Amino acid sequence: MSSSDAYARIYAAVRKVPRGRVATYGQIATLAGLPGRARQVGYALHALQDGRVPWHRVVNAQGAISARADEPGGSLLQRMRLEQEGVEFDARGRIPLDRFGWKGRRPISG
Repeated sequence: MSSSDAYARIYAAVRKVPRGRVATYGQIATLAGLPGRARQVGYALHALQDGRVPWHRVVNAQGAISARADEPGGSLLQRMRLEQEGVEFDARGRIPLDRFGWKGRRPISG
């Protein structure tokens, strides 16, 4: 599978995450048919140019926003977008995945 095909599958999986919910990088990788490739999900979201993909709904396995060294303020923007959707953070800045984690598990076919 080419990286452009993989990225298209990743973006399709991210688009399925509903408003007010989050998914982990690993979960998106599995849904995209790329199990074990959570890091590739991060690369795909970093390369994203399509404003219709809700990239802000993807967090790490601990329910935290992963810092983006090359995008100052990107973590704050992501948190603000999530809070606007009703997602809450605990005192450590993590999202309780048991409350806000998306349960979608149907892989993207293709």
